[in-house]
Amino acid sequence: MATRFDPFQEMDRLMGQVFGSARAAGTMPMDLFRTGDHYVLQVDLPGADPGSIDVGFEDRTLTITAQRSVRTDGDAQWLAQERPSGTFARQLTVGRGLALDKIDATYADGVLTLTIPVAEEAKPRKVEVRSVGSTAEQGQIASAQS
Repeated sequence: MATRFDPFQEMDRLMGQVFGSARAAGTMPMDLFRTGDHYVLQVDLPGADPGSIDVGFEDRTLTITAQRSVRTDGDAQWLAQERPSGTFARQLTVGRGLALDKIDATYADGVLTLTIPVAEEAKPRKVEVRSVGSTAEQGQIASAQS
């Protein structure tokens, strides 16, 4: 059975062995969508230690960090080690229309889910338009108010 050699995949594997967790930041894929008055951010963190997950924000920067440890017996002899370990981090710059102080965060099945509500001042509003009758009546009302 012949196998196809992919030099890019091999280079990626070698770089991973050399630089280890320095590449780990790129392995936090995410989805972001809006539903109603909330944005939902889902970040894949399979195998992350739940106690190590940290979500914080400063000004308009949202930062997510997590730690994935290598779990082995003390006398393990590695035959392959492809799952990255170490510290993972991701930063996102967010707009002003979010209520960052009301973020809800959950972690289940290797997925961190952040629900971020839209701030009250950023929600769309309607202005009520009152009908006052004809243009002549509007002029009389305006002159009476002056």
